[in-house]
Amino acid sequence: MEWLLIIITLVVLWVASLFKILHESQTASQVAVLNDGGVFCKRNVLLVIAHPDDESMFFSPTINYLSSRGCNLHILCMSTGNADGMGNVRKEELYLASIVLKVPQKQVKILDHPDLQDGFGKSWNCKLLSKIIKEEVVNCAIDLVITFDNYGVSGHCNHQDVHQGVRKLLQDTSHKEVDAWELVSSSLVSLPLVSTSILRKYSGPVDIWLSLLSDKFHLSGVVHCFLNEHPRRSLAAMAQHRSQWVWFRKLFVSFSSYTYVNCLKKID
Repeated sequence: MEWLLIIITLVVLWVASLFKILHESQTASQVAVLNDGGVFCKRNVLLVIAHPDDESMFFSPTINYLSSRGCNLHILCMSTGNADGMGNVRKEELYLASIVLKVPQKQVKILDHPDLQDGFGKSWNCKLLSKIIKEEVVNCAIDLVITFDNYGVSGHCNHQDVHQGVRKLLQDTSHKEVDAWELVSSSLVSLPLVSTSILRKYSGPVDIWLSLLSDKFHLSGVVHCFLNEHPRRSLAAMAQHRSQWVWFRKLFVSFSSYTYVNCLKKID
C-alpha cells in the first residue's frame, strides 16, 4: 500500500510539473536574460556547442524560448561528431534537427577542423576556439553567446574546452559588449541546505521546482531559468539524430531535466 501511494505521488508530481511547463508562457527571470540595458529587445544569439545533438540533448528549452520570442538564433557546432566515423551523417542530422527547433538552416555552422575532432581525451585549444567564435560574433553581429559551463554539463572534455574558448573570447577587451551565459549543470545548481544528486539530473520535469527555487535564492540575478514550452518539439528534434537515437539516449532525453528546464548563469 505504501509503495502504491509513493507511485501515485510521483505520477501526480510528474503530471503537475508537465502542466507547469506547458502553461508557463513567461516569467520575470526569463525576461531578464534577454534584457539589454534594462529594455527588453530581440537579440542576436550564438549557441556554441561541441557536437551535433548537443543542441537537442541539452539546450532545447533555451532554443525553444528564444525562437518563440523572435530572437535571431545562430548555432556554431565545433565538430561533426566524427568519433565513430559518422561525421557526415551527424552533420546532416543537425541540419534536420535545427528545422524542427525553428532555427534557419543557413544560420547553423558545423566545423570539421583537423584540430577540433570529436573524442574523449582529445583536447581542443581554447585560443583556436576563441578565434573561431570571435569570427562568428563579428560576421553575425552577435551580442549574446550561450554555451556549456566549466564542467561541460555532461563532463565531456570537448564541452569543457568550448566553455574555455568562450571565456577566452570574453578576455578580449574589444568584445565587452557581448554577453555570455553558461548552461549550469544540474549537479552544480544548489540551494542552501539542499544537496543535489544524479537523481535530480534524471528527475525529468520534476526538477523545474528546484530550478525555480534556485533562481529565487540567487537574488543578484546571476541565474535564470527557461522552462521548455515545447517538450515534444525537443523530443522530435533529438529523434532527427537517428545515428544517436538508441535506447539509452531515448531514456536520457525522456528523463533528463535538460529536456524540461535550462538554468543559465552569466559568465563573468
